[in-house]
Amino acid sequence: MNFSKKNNKNKNVKHMSKKVILSIAVIAAVGLTSCKKEAKQVTETTTTEVSKELAMTDISFGVRGNCGMCKTTIEKATNSVEGVSSATWDVDKKKIDVSFDDSKTDAMAIHNAIAASGYDTEKASGDLEAYNGLPGCCQYDHDMAMNQ
Repeated sequence: MNFSKKNNKNKNVKHMSKKVILSIAVIAAVGLTSCKKEAKQVTETTTTEVSKELAMTDISFGVRGNCGMCKTTIEKATNSVEGVSSATWDVDKKKIDVSFDDSKTDAMAIHNAIAASGYDTEKASGDLEAYNGLPGCCQYDHDMAMNQ
């Protein structure tokens, strides 16, 4: 009789061991499946970043100004617009080259930002109060040719 009780205990232990092993296998499978989903999300994010690069637009237009201080102010005003990635104003040609994300801003917002800093562009007149606050060397002739 004692022998049969040991057999039942051994069967119960074996049965419990199988349940534990099966449970561990299920947990491992769920863990691996979760990792695969995270890897897919990273790939999707990378794809989105590539499409943002394709939305870049390059424009050039005239901006009145005189000197290196004007260059700094004009470029700073342009770069303050969300979506602008680069801005370079040419002192001699009175022209700015701008690269921006057209899903975040448009050309008119850039013209308005430059005008708010006191400088005339081809499409917007400079803010008079801001113009009066510019240093003397930066107060340009309002009839000056642009985009030469």
